[in-house]
Amino acid sequence: MNGALQPGSGRAPRYRGVFPVVPTTFTESGELDIASQKRCVDFMIDAGSNGLCILANFSEQFVLSDDERQVLSRTLLEHVGGRVPVIVTTTHFGTRVCAERSRQAQDMGAAMVMVMPPYHGATVRMSEERIYEFFAALSGAIRIPIMIEDAPVSGTLLTASFLARMAREIENVAYFKIESAGAASKLRELIRLGGDAVEGPWDGEEAITLLADMDAGATGAMTGGGYPDGIRAIVDAYASGRREDAVGAYARWLPLINYENRQAGLLAAKALMKEGGVIACESPRHPYPPMHPAVRAGLLETARRLDPLVLRWA
Repeated sequence: MNGALQPGSGRAPRYRGVFPVVPTTFTESGELDIASQKRCVDFMIDAGSNGLCILANFSEQFVLSDDERQVLSRTLLEHVGGRVPVIVTTTHFGTRVCAERSRQAQDMGAAMVMVMPPYHGATVRMSEERIYEFFAALSGAIRIPIMIEDAPVSGTLLTASFLARMAREIENVAYFKIESAGAASKLRELIRLGGDAVEGPWDGEEAITLLADMDAGATGAMTGGGYPDGIRAIVDAYASGRREDAVGAYARWLPLINYENRQAGLLAAKALMKEGGVIACESPRHPYPPMHPAVRAGLLETARRLDPLVLRWA
């Protein structure tokens, strides 16, 4: 390996680097906390995020109303004000609803939309033909790139050959966040099959497979939002051709990455931000359970060994 982060296509990707997910901040009573939300975004930009993603699963999008999605999209895109590009997650089972959400995000200033294949509950899954039609219709409704999120939560098998076909045949399908098992192998095959059409093969899942995914050709990483500075240390070294430095940085930050991925989950970023004074409240919205105190203590103990910006930004 030469350590240089290579795009999956012959052209330079429009977006690359570290695009962490912005957590949604609530008050203790479960209302949106807009003041904390803005501080959260300011911290994440100051910590080195190349871009941001909002309304993802790690944003607790599944507990938000449609009106709240609108408020958060408009508020955050206006507050970011072009400092970094913002990806808006617009996933919905309905083709028309997803297209409308995506048009609205585009009109508000989103750089890209991220969408999972249509699914509902534990059993409702669509055929490849229907998934293809879904993304073709979505592409026809907007002008900005689409990132397909290949995540286990959808329960939908998206083969590398099918993803590559959509990249080649559907105009705006250009980015792919791969979080399924064997992510590096799937990224490598997607890049091989998709060629120039795969503009952005990306890593996800809190960077737990980041090094292997970059070795496979990933050009972007969508992680949790608590320590973009740590993820940048890994990605920047790799992108500049210093693979051994990237390996060292990955080894240094891996205990925290692992703790977030395997123990603390989507509440990790908010716990770190609350501890560091970035946000006022780390609580999720009911019925999602709060983090166990012992898990929180372990997370903070692991983080303090690394001195991330989140614990001293405020």
